[in-house]
Amino acid sequence: MARLHEQAGPALTISLLGPAEVRALAARLDLVPTKKRGQNFVIDPNTVRRIVRTSGVGDDDVVLEVGPGLGSLTLALLQAARRVVAVELDRSLAEALPHTVATYAPDDVGRVDVVHADALTVTELPGEAPTALVANLPYNVSVPVLLHLLELLPSVRSGLVMVQAEVAARLAAGPGSRTYGIPSVKAAWYGQVRPAGTVGRNVFWPAPNVDSGLVAWKRREPPEGADRRAVFAVVDAAFAQRRKTLRSALSGLAGSAAAAEEALVAAGVSPQERGEALPLEAYVGIAAALAHSSPRLDR
Repeated sequence: MARLHEQAGPALTISLLGPAEVRALAARLDLVPTKKRGQNFVIDPNTVRRIVRTSGVGDDDVVLEVGPGLGSLTLALLQAARRVVAVELDRSLAEALPHTVATYAPDDVGRVDVVHADALTVTELPGEAPTALVANLPYNVSVPVLLHLLELLPSVRSGLVMVQAEVAARLAAGPGSRTYGIPSVKAAWYGQVRPAGTVGRNVFWPAPNVDSGLVAWKRREPPEGADRRAVFAVVDAAFAQRRKTLRSALSGLAGSAAAAEEALVAAGVSPQERGEALPLEAYVGIAAALAHSSPRLDR
């Protein structure tokens, strides 16, 4: 882990990265972006300014950034936030980021912690707990990374992430929508999620072959008395085969179709309903009803 010591206050003497700077940094590292790690670097300063502005972070925030890459968004976050914690999986990028900050934001090196770790498995971060999450998430693991960090870090009260456009639609979808599914319900457990705009392909190097979208959220407390693991187990079962009725889809979890029907009726949900029609609160009720009869959902 490379760590830079903390100092207070955003500064104005920060230069952002454009296409020439990004390519020069990559050449210095002998870096060829790979699809495997979802490496598409933002080369447009206006885009990172927009992301930071839309996120609403301010000078009291400690911001967690995942996959900082060459530092385009990191530098923009330093213009607004009190401190940035950047988690980077690629060792060469993690080691290079402090030097990039020192070059383009020389007065602000003390306000960045660079953590060489996998955001999917990280269990602790240095220093003060983050209050916001703002990131251009690796598209191939964006949903599991987001859900892991929201569970790990209850101190994160708000945030904005850039993900593949289809994933953005799923995360922000409501019940009854064609894009409503497991990511929608699980994200709703942690907060109020909303779409926050689109991002064109030409602001990346190399340009991805998919469109990108922004998703913002504000933390809310989970339903009182609900067990997350039990609720998520119901959600997973309900969407495993979307065309099945809940009576059928939950039969394995409940032990039988009859037991599933009994729990659904107790929760006030029609056994003939499908998972895509239910809000988070209905899943909470189903999980509670099933917990009385199914040891698989015990806490």
